[in-house]
Amino acid sequence: MEAFTRNAPDWTKTATHAFNFCCPHCEASSREAKKVWLNRYAPVTMENYQRKWQEFYLCECEQVWWAWSNERPSFKDNHN
Repeated sequence: MEAFTRNAPDWTKTATHAFNFCCPHCEASSREAKKVWLNRYAPVTMENYQRKWQEFYLCECEQVWWAWSNERPSFKDNHN
């Protein structure tokens, strides 16, 4: 499984930062991605000592995007 490999896959190199935790091109959710890679080996520590990391997604539309893990909508928000 590619999601948890230590080294970034080549497809992540062209990623665009998505500010709404969805594909910035077609607005598909992260659940619709063809590939996922979580950069768990380089977390960022925030002021409150919580950690966040980059999550990379290859969308069905071929757009590669990333967002911070703490920006992910909660499961409850997606299933009302």
